[in-house]
Amino acid sequence: MMPFFNRQKLSPLCQDYLDATKPRLAAKTEFNRIRFIVLDCETSGFKVGTDRIFSLAAFEIAEGRIDISGSRKWIVYQPQARLNQATEVHGILPDEIRQGTPEQDILPELLPLLSGAVLVGHHVRFDAAMLNDLLMRHYRIRLCNRIIDTARIAMNELIAFHQTGYANQRPPALEEVCAQLNLPLMARHTAEGDAFMTAEIFLMLCSHIRKRLRRPLMAKDLPMRKF
Repeated sequence: MMPFFNRQKLSPLCQDYLDATKPRLAAKTEFNRIRFIVLDCETSGFKVGTDRIFSLAAFEIAEGRIDISGSRKWIVYQPQARLNQATEVHGILPDEIRQGTPEQDILPELLPLLSGAVLVGHHVRFDAAMLNDLLMRHYRIRLCNRIIDTARIAMNELIAFHQTGYANQRPPALEEVCAQLNLPLMARHTAEGDAFMTAEIFLMLCSHIRKRLRRPLMAKDLPMRKF
């Protein structure tokens, strides 16, 4: 452990985030009292620590509704951006990325958005890992939000994706869950489109859980995990 006098003093921005973001929620916290941030990242690849975020979008869910007015999206400036296989998926060209907003300018907007929220995403551990890498590089703090993976909820709640015991069974892709829920695809493989579809999926799956339990949802009913 570092001696107390050698520890770097945190900025008010970081301290506010850490103070507001508790590692646990009381089990009986009502669903409508939980603030969720649904997010998606498009990246240069899948190697955390090496690859970088090219675009990021987030939607807030408050009182059980998607708050469109509170949505955020960024193209993230990365000086070393170049064409690669990921470009074929998300379609963000290097010229767009070089005109984006620098990471250090996004974080003062992003951290207050994340403060005190539960993060929701489809295969969310990757998005959370990329955000954690971003925070570690700039502020030397770790992401401390609880996270919820809509792919995992889908495997629990939708018969088509129930675990079979087959060793190579994979979690469902976003478009597969949309198909099961009769949701139209919107701007697939863009951060904004994927985040919005994930928010819709999340609310529909929560409604499914609510009907199954025959009572209002509480924090304990959702598969929240610490990153």
